[in-house]
Amino acid sequence: MTKEALLTMQNIQQTTDTILMVRPAHFGFNEETAANNAFQVNDQSLSTTEIQEKAKVEFDNFVGKLRAVGVNVIVVEDTSDPITPDAVFPNNWVTFHQDGLIITYPMYASKRRLERREDVLNELSSQFTITNHVRMEGYEAENRFLEGTGSMILDRPNRLVYACLSPRTDPELLEEFGQITGYTPVVFHAVDEQGQDIYHTNVMMAMGESFVVIVMDSISNPQEKADLLALFKVTDKELIDLSLEQMQSFAGNMLQVRNTSGETFLVMSTQAYEALRPQQIEQIEKHTRILHSPIKTIETYGGGSARCMMAEVFLQKRS
Repeated sequence: MTKEALLTMQNIQQTTDTILMVRPAHFGFNEETAANNAFQVNDQSLSTTEIQEKAKVEFDNFVGKLRAVGVNVIVVEDTSDPITPDAVFPNNWVTFHQDGLIITYPMYASKRRLERREDVLNELSSQFTITNHVRMEGYEAENRFLEGTGSMILDRPNRLVYACLSPRTDPELLEEFGQITGYTPVVFHAVDEQGQDIYHTNVMMAMGESFVVIVMDSISNPQEKADLLALFKVTDKELIDLSLEQMQSFAGNMLQVRNTSGETFLVMSTQAYEALRPQQIEQIEKHTRILHSPIKTIETYGGGSARCMMAEVFLQKRS
């Protein structure tokens, strides 16, 4: 693929100023997801109620920081019934695209499938133009999964979708996503220090407008590594390379967003920020401002971080 072909853009935005977030009601450790999420820790030092209350405080503070810099945050309350311990991570069940398309996804854990909510989609349809809803969740009956922008990192202007394969990221469903959206899949394999498949691409990779944050040491295949580096070069993305140790502090779980004035921010947890080296912070700040918030309870028990908590809304607002 030539650079000219890759960079044929149709005013497609990489970042949005509108984010959907779900305020947790029954947040907690989910044994189902822990089967292949090495980031989850079932810390027994807090009671169930304490975990839930701390998660709500962390969530509210995070939303407050985003709104304070001018990001439009749509907050949806979690349901009291059914109980969905991971509802705070909506990016796994839905994506909202600039052309009016929404896609809902097949989820690995049965409890997480309850997070898909028609009421949320109906509410958004009153504010934004939705032209098509593609439902991929039927693949759950075949035990095949693709968990939204957990599984996939989108380079939207260049129509590339990056994904490391795992039990939650099926290569054929990735191809189907590409056919639906016109994206070209870029598939690779990534493992943690124990040799276990990294469960979601978005814990080891984040795509910005002019940079990419990635844990290159998690990719052992030399050809896959070379292919990625070549694509980053041809798409003019500065490489910000993280270590496996930094990944364990959720330093790969970041999302670049815009505010309503067009200023951009790379959003991450405070734990992730504190894991970065000064040189990496300097690299990032050449491109964008950094915004971080402490969400340690959510990270510990949920095994996800800041990026997982934000579902980007690229839909066009109704006039």
